[in-house]
Amino acid sequence: MSEADHRIVTDAVAKAELKTDAEIVTIVARRSDAYHDVGLHWSLLFMLLVPLVAAAFPAAYEHALIGLTGGWHHELPRHLLYLLMFGQMCLHFLVMRYLLAIPALRMLATPGATKSRRVRRRALLLFRTSAEARTRRLTGMLLYLSLDEHRAEIVADEAIASRVSPEVWGEAMAAMIDEVRAGRIAQGMALAIEKAGLILAEHCPKSADNPNELPDRLIEL
Repeated sequence: MSEADHRIVTDAVAKAELKTDAEIVTIVARRSDAYHDVGLHWSLLFMLLVPLVAAAFPAAYEHALIGLTGGWHHELPRHLLYLLMFGQMCLHFLVMRYLLAIPALRMLATPGATKSRRVRRRALLLFRTSAEARTRRLTGMLLYLSLDEHRAEIVADEAIASRVSPEVWGEAMAAMIDEVRAGRIAQGMALAIEKAGLILAEHCPKSADNPNELPDRLIEL
């Protein structure tokens, strides 16, 4: 993100905090996880398709292997059949493993529910290190955007979470995701901050003696 993008988000945070005691922390990350385990799981599954096909269609499978060996056998010896099956399983595993070493393909192969869980887990971890219990009135809030997963999370400190249910943030999140999909990341975050700021101003209005306790700047990971 450019310097201008950072300024858009920072200014939106500063403007929203003028009307609330809440402290808004913004973080944007390229992705929340590498999902290497997902690639491994798909590779194992692709490998196990070989014995599954061999068990379901033994005659057809053996006939196919005979064709691969040049068609010199009427029936493969058991040891050769198992050896060829093992070699095919290794080949399947390696092909899928190398294909899913490409991040874009690995992301496509990752189930949506897995992405959501890991984005949420990363958001909670970042909240604990950047905002949780760092304000004297427990009014820290994190707006976290994970670009590759097209997902965002809002995590709030006790004083906010006790007054605002997670569903209330839905409109702010939807507005941000729509803008991000259109390539306007900073504008989307600014719009979400504006909508979240209205909610925070209602439940945690600005008091006279509340200083700016957390930085307004956007953190890019």
